[in-house]
Amino acid sequence: MRYTTLGATGLQVSAITLGCMSWGDPARGGHPWARDEAFAHETIKAALEAGVTVFDTANVYSGGTSEEFTGRALAAFARREDVVIATKVHGRMRPGPYGAGLSRKAILHEIDASLTRLGTDYVDLYQIHRWDPETPIEETMEALHDVVRAGKARYIGASSMYAWQFAKAQQVADLEGWTRFVSMQDHYNLIYREEEREMLPLCLEQGVGVIPWSPLARGRLTRPWDTETTRTETDEFGGSLYRDEDAAIVQTVLDVAGERGVAPAQVALAWLLAQEAVTSPIVGVTKPGHLVDAVAAVDLELTDDELARLSAGYVPHAIAGHR
Repeated sequence: MRYTTLGATGLQVSAITLGCMSWGDPARGGHPWARDEAFAHETIKAALEAGVTVFDTANVYSGGTSEEFTGRALAAFARREDVVIATKVHGRMRPGPYGAGLSRKAILHEIDASLTRLGTDYVDLYQIHRWDPETPIEETMEALHDVVRAGKARYIGASSMYAWQFAKAQQVADLEGWTRFVSMQDHYNLIYREEEREMLPLCLEQGVGVIPWSPLARGRLTRPWDTETTRTETDEFGGSLYRDEDAAIVQTVLDVAGERGVAPAQVALAWLLAQEAVTSPIVGVTKPGHLVDAVAAVDLELTDDELARLSAGYVPHAIAGHR
C-alpha cells in the first residue's frame, strides 16, 4: 500500500479508501444489495491486512447500520489511533423538519448519533454529504467548526457540489477564522469527468485532498456494458448517472485490461490514481475480489499511451450527483 497526505494537512491516508456503503441492514433502510455484518467484518479485516487505513461511511447509509457494522469491525481488528474513520451528514435520517440537512441543530445532533453508532469518541473526517440550500453556509461552517473544537472531529470535508459553492464555504471559514474543509469527495471516474472543469483545479489550488466516490462508475467500468447486476436492477440513482455513449470508454478499459492481463477494475482505478488531483478513491466492495483488485491497482502503472487511450473519446455529461 502507498500512503500520502490528505491535501495540505499532515494526515497520512492510504491510496485506497474503503467505502462502507456496501453493508447494512435492509430491514432498517439498507439497499437490497447491501451485505451483512459478517461480510463487513471479513472485508474490513482483509482491508486492514492489505494496508488500507481509511474507512468512509455516512449516517444515512442503511439507516445508520453501515456505521454500526463498520464501528464494530474496526473495534475488533484495529486500534482506534491506527485508522481514519470518515462519515457524513446531510441525508434524511427520520421524518420531520429536523431529520435532515445542515442546520446547526441537525449537525450537532447527528455527530453525536454517528459517534454512538460507530462506538468512538471522535471521527477523523466529518463531511457534509451535499450542499444544503435551505441553510446559510455561515451557520453550517460555524457548527462544523464547533464540532472540531469540541474534539468530536479532527478534520472536516465536503462532498459533491458546484465549485462556486465550495469556494464560498472556504471563504466564509477564512473570514471568520473557522475550520476549513480539507477534502472534497466528488463524483469522478473515466466516464464522468465534469469535475475536471472547475472543482479539481480549485482543489489543487486550495490544497484540498480529493477522494472520489464511484471511481468505478457503479461497477460499469469493470464489465461489459450490457451486463446487469442486482445493483443495476435496483439502484435508481446509479441508473441516472451514465448513458450508452459511455460504452466505448468501457470497452477501451476492457481492451487495456486484456492486453495487460489484469482486471478492468485495476485499469480504471490506476487511471484515476494517475490524475494529479486525486488522493484516495473510495472503493465499494461487495465481493472479496473487489478489494484484491483495488489494492493491486495501487501498483499498476499505466503507460502514457494507455492513459491517452483511456482518456480519449470522453463525452461531456450533464452535472450529476449533486443531489
